[in-house]
Amino acid sequence: MKIKYRVKKHEDFQKVIQAKKSIANNCFVIYYKQNEMGHARVGISTSKKLGNAVVRSRIRRQVRVIAKNEINFENEYDYCIIVRKKYLNNDFQSNKKEFSNLIKKVK
Repeated sequence: MKIKYRVKKHEDFQKVIQAKKSIANNCFVIYYKQNEMGHARVGISTSKKLGNAVVRSRIRRQVRVIAKNEINFENEYDYCIIVRKKYLNNDFQSNKKEFSNLIKKVK
């Protein structure tokens, strides 16, 4: 995923979260907000409760790949994806299915 498709700054995360539009399941919480950039952006947040830095980085890489395949980047939305602890209990395919079900509900 290219850098222009990512939400990186703390202020941008806070704007999306304060819009209070969210959808959740056992593995993810997705906050979303419309933007005027002409393309979608994705930000991923992992808590320290999920594990050490190596584990959190692996989770972010996996979620980035899932988001790249499931999100339509032509939509003008900012997404903040918060990964929950239940993510660790599932395998990659079931997490991907959970994420795709949430994204379908957003649309």
